[in-house]
Amino acid sequence: MIKKRFKNFIYQIINNDLLSGKHKKICTRFPPEPNGYLHIGHAKSICLNFNLAKDYNGYCNLRIDDTNPTQENIKYINFIKRDIKWLGFHWNGKVRYSSDYFDVMYKYALELIEKKLAYVDQLSSKEIRKYRGSLILPGKNSPYRKQSIKKNKILFLKMKHGEFSEGNACLRAKINMNSTSMIMRDPILYRIKFVSHYRTKNKWCIYPTYDFAQCISDALEGITHSLCTLEFQENRKLYNWILQNISFNNTYPHQYEFSRLNLQYTVTSKRKIRKLIEKKIIEDWDDPRLPTISGLRRKGYTPNSIKNFCYNIGITRQDSNIEISSLESCIRKDLNENAIRSMAVINPLRIIIKNLPKEYEENIIMPNHPKKKVMGTRKVIFSKEIYIDKSDFCEINKKNYKRLVLGKEVRLRNSYIIKACYVNKDIKGNVISVICTYDPNTLHKNHKDGKKKLGVIHWVSAKKNIKAKFHLYEKLFNEVIPTEKSLISSINKNSLIIYKGFVESNMSKAKIGENYQFERIGYFCIDNKNNKNLFPYLIFNRTVTLREKINN
Repeated sequence: MIKKRFKNFIYQIINNDLLSGKHKKICTRFPPEPNGYLHIGHAKSICLNFNLAKDYNGYCNLRIDDTNPTQENIKYINFIKRDIKWLGFHWNGKVRYSSDYFDVMYKYALELIEKKLAYVDQLSSKEIRKYRGSLILPGKNSPYRKQSIKKNKILFLKMKHGEFSEGNACLRAKINMNSTSMIMRDPILYRIKFVSHYRTKNKWCIYPTYDFAQCISDALEGITHSLCTLEFQENRKLYNWILQNISFNNTYPHQYEFSRLNLQYTVTSKRKIRKLIEKKIIEDWDDPRLPTISGLRRKGYTPNSIKNFCYNIGITRQDSNIEISSLESCIRKDLNENAIRSMAVINPLRIIIKNLPKEYEENIIMPNHPKKKVMGTRKVIFSKEIYIDKSDFCEINKKNYKRLVLGKEVRLRNSYIIKACYVNKDIKGNVISVICTYDPNTLHKNHKDGKKKLGVIHWVSAKKNIKAKFHLYEKLFNEVIPTEKSLISSINKNSLIIYKGFVESNMSKAKIGENYQFERIGYFCIDNKNNKNLFPYLIFNRTVTLREKINN
């Protein structure tokens, strides 16, 4: 069944292919490399490929591109699978691997040698680059280019048997060293790597390049629409050349490109992320300051917020740098509807209510969401001593300051009105507590004399609470687009600020994976990595502020 909606240019291509009879059913694939965690750019590709398959009743394969065992690891595969499932997508059948097809790829490489379309080159990597020329200068043929078919087959067999050292030989396609496309100037198809593969172990010491493996894997799996980002646009020429010159009888897949996702003030490059980890600037691949899917999940992002972000930015062929506020807007909208409300004090100041007895305790019923009764209520303990945030008190009144001031009143959220009388200070003159009175007739209501509406501040009982650490995250870089040169120097030193404070006592029942709005502070979640032992501190990561910050 052909869908009537035209979501983007790829949907239009597929609609035309189905109408023309070119394909009866579509099959897409998501082919990540297992050398790092998936990031927000991968999420865009995941949403595109899996939704295309769903919308057209087709299939989407998950294929691990494991052609470079140098940095590949089974742990990355496990995280890749977990992230895809967490986003709510399911691949077709079993997980596939490029290494499933190594034997077939080797036979196709031999076929190209026999057709005089590939040769074993013994130039060094430096010499190969020199011979390839530049965008201005044409390349020149390798001295090994004219070797006989027989010699090339013998040399390729020696490569396979490990009789060459790494970098001393490679298999190259014989295309055109004068091509205007650099990718077509005799590209490398196989290289030597004496690294044990996590699946094939030591069976191979030669491995196909990405370009050789992807098109063959796509063809073998019956992929109809091979989707990748624009940096692989030139590679399509080689993609087609390989498929056209091997003995493959079925319909060839076709590659289509779309713009990659570039997010401001952060990086998605695995190489750059690895460098940040090595320099101990960030914890690991799941650091909440990173736009990896695991990092976003740890920060409190939901699957729906990430998917909505990907849908909002759309699929085009125009490169752009997306403002991080666009991503934040999606999670803010989601959590405004679904996050449980609670109160937390991240920078505590003690308040002593002098007209309450020492052991006073009162359970105040508060809604878990102001607009959703279905989310229920909770009991919050009100006591003689409470904590408020230091930023909510000032000795001298300031213009437009609607919080607690000496001699003035303020409303405690969902509770009573209090009035500041005097302060206690330490020997350095710092305020350590504020002595107040409360009006017992103002629970959930104003004074009888109908005074104007007061400012409202949040609070937590000083008698019964839970200690907490609050991780407040800001942008990782001070530069909009960090370069290789400025990667370290442009790091925002305030990208993580940690406070110690308190949350309501009922947060002892808080669960990893739940989102909370700490009123007037922001949206938070329990850190899913550092809370194995919940005491003495619960650790909360701030997902996003309540409102978009106007800065930069």
